[in-house]
Parts: sequence; C-alpha cells; structure tokens
Amino acid sequence: MQLLPSHDEVVTVLRDTGALRDGHFVYPDGVHSNEYLQVPLAMRYYQHAKTWSVALSRLVRKNPEIRAIIPQLSIVAPATGGLPVAYGVCEALQARRVYWAENGPDGGPLRFRQFIAPEPGEQVVLVDDILRYGNRLTEMKTLIESYGAAVVALAVIIYQPNPQTHSFGDLPLLHLARLEASYYADAKSCEMCSRGVPTEKVWV
Repeated sequence: MQLLPSHDEVVTVLRDTGALRDGHFVYPDGVHSNEYLQVPLAMRYYQHAKTWSVALSRLVRKNPEIRAIIPQLSIVAPATGGLPVAYGVCEALQARRVYWAENGPDGGPLRFRQFIAPEPGEQVVLVDDILRYGNRLTEMKTLIESYGAAVVALAVIIYQPNPQTHSFGDLPLLHLARLEASYYADAKSCEMCSRGVPTEKVWV
C-alpha cells in the first residue's frame, strides 16, 4: 500500500481487519443500517495506523493555505478515540501540538482538561477516525471557537455520511475514503426488516 492509499485499498483493510461489516445493524438511536464500521479495529495494527495518518497528513499539506501555517498548527481530537490519528498526523506534519477534549462528569458537555485549552488566535485542524453524524466534531468546533481559536479544516480517515450528518459549510473536509451505507429511520421503514433479516444491535 502506498503512502496515499486508494479508496479500494482502504476498504480492503477495513474488511480484512473486521472494521467494516455487512449485515443488519441497529444503532442506539433506533436507526437501521446495512453496514457497521469501527475504524479502531483497523487502527489496532500499527502499519495501518501509520500509513493512514501519513496519508491524511499529505492531504492536509495539499491545501496551500494550511501548508503555510503548519509550524503553528495544532491538531485536536474530539475524543481519546481519535488520538492515534491525531498523533500520527501531528508527527508527519511536524505540527505544533496535539490535545483533545473529554466529556464532563456524568457525561456532561465536552471540555478540556485543566491547563489544556486553545489559545486565542490558534489555528486548529480537527482530526478523528470517522465522520458519520458529526455531532462531536460540531460540538468540538464550537468549544474551540469559544476560546477565540479557529478551526481551519477537518481531517478524518473515513467519511460515512447519512441523512442526519451535520454540514460544516465551506470548511475543508479531508478524508481517505467515503463510504455510502443505507440507513433507515426505524424498523417500519427498513427494507431488511421487511425481508426478515436478523438484526444485531451495536453500541455506537
């Protein structure tokens, strides 16, 4: 696999590692889908994590406006699950620093740990393993901007949009592969349910 893998190469790794599965899956919000994706199952293997992080960093470098500010750029993850990607991208870019946010007590809103926070005027690339709904990335963007910092791009390994995916307007959205799954709002509208395909509940 090259440092900038093709869409098909990325999908092959996802399937070989069990990260991408076909079936009839039910999400916690009741949505049904014919695919289930958990990128961390592929990121368990160092060679894939390294290759994808370097590839994502190359996509960031392709943007001339972002390339010009890389020495001052911060790489931020919306949760600890995105940290392997964030650290890999930061290392490949030789960017300024990496940090992340966490939910507050009892699942409260995202917040930064004590003494870790964006600086006014800081320029940030938000990095994660997947963009599906975009809820956390949207919350993270709002949090970062509340400190007077600016999000200049989003970079994810996989972009898997659905009808409820948040829009980020003109903000650059960089990804290695885009997956198109079928989504159904509930069992009544689900074609797989109408055919009697057994369901499997998933956590996220």
